[in-house]
Amino acid sequence: MPVQTTNPRLKTSWGVLRNTVLTTAVLTVAAILSSDSVTPRFIFYVAAEIAIYTTIIMFLAYAAFNRIWKLVCNHVGTVQWTVFVLVMITLSGIGSFAGSLIITSLGMESGQSLAFLFLRSFKICAVFSLMIGVTIAAFDRLKGQLEDTKSKLHEEELERERAGKLATEAQLTSLESRLHPHFLFNTLNSISSLIHSDPVRAERMVERMAALLRFTLDSHSGGLVGFDQEMKIVRDYLEIEQARLGGRLRWGIELKGELDSLKIPPLSIQTLVENSIKFAVAPNREGGEVRVSADRNNGSLRVNVADTGEGFALESVPAGHGLDNLRSRLAVLYGDSADLRVGRSDGWTTVSMRVPV
Repeated sequence: MPVQTTNPRLKTSWGVLRNTVLTTAVLTVAAILSSDSVTPRFIFYVAAEIAIYTTIIMFLAYAAFNRIWKLVCNHVGTVQWTVFVLVMITLSGIGSFAGSLIITSLGMESGQSLAFLFLRSFKICAVFSLMIGVTIAAFDRLKGQLEDTKSKLHEEELERERAGKLATEAQLTSLESRLHPHFLFNTLNSISSLIHSDPVRAERMVERMAALLRFTLDSHSGGLVGFDQEMKIVRDYLEIEQARLGGRLRWGIELKGELDSLKIPPLSIQTLVENSIKFAVAPNREGGEVRVSADRNNGSLRVNVADTGEGFALESVPAGHGLDNLRSRLAVLYGDSADLRVGRSDGWTTVSMRVPV
């Protein structure tokens, strides 16, 4: 095994910088899309201001939580998340003030007072700091779980059966760690497009986003979640996308029988719905329709997500794509007892997932 020579602090700083650049890019694009008048000067100043606020808050957050985590790591989850929220709001205030001071000093917002810039930026920074902070924390938590599992496999020399089980859990965690950040950043982009055009609606979407984040974090306590929990998240996600796409997105849900108590992989149905919206509805100027249906038969749960897109072959889905990850997760959890299929009929493309229950 090669010796690790990378400086840990340098590696951490590079990770913070990478997240800062990614966040700045997403928020800049959202600001551009929500603006009626876009000029090169506007793009430069928007990107510069977002980069200033984001850089300050990101580095403050990493510096603070490296120390605070040692104080709260042994407490219950409620205490940890309460401290997390309070610290993020505090850091948002400090970062907003420091960023506003820099922007004022550079003359980037001529005619605006420091107090005005601070109040305006704090409202936005507090919301996005919480959402992005929770997203990054969830991703880091998944990476930690995967690393712990690998460490146990190497150090304890478990029996074959035990080692096989841990390897399966590590594989599933790895697949989910690629799925969740992708899903959360897509949802974050949907909400950010409403900040300027409809702030009241954006606030409601933030509440739905909070529910999605809680579900994402809680789903890692076990391998499966309740069908009713999954469907609530699906509805929240559809409402968020409805706010972004408006009348271009039409959707419906039809469930047959008592399904709420059944257990399924977390974010499995949501992945199917996200795929339909991303590739069948959003690219179409006229929009499209998504229909979700489910029923139980012969010891299996069948979930169908149909859309009015042009269709595709499951074999053509690239590695690492949402559907490819879902197919791998089903194989890890159920083997040959579960499947994922794509069909087309009467102008509708249907992705069907079957799992044993």
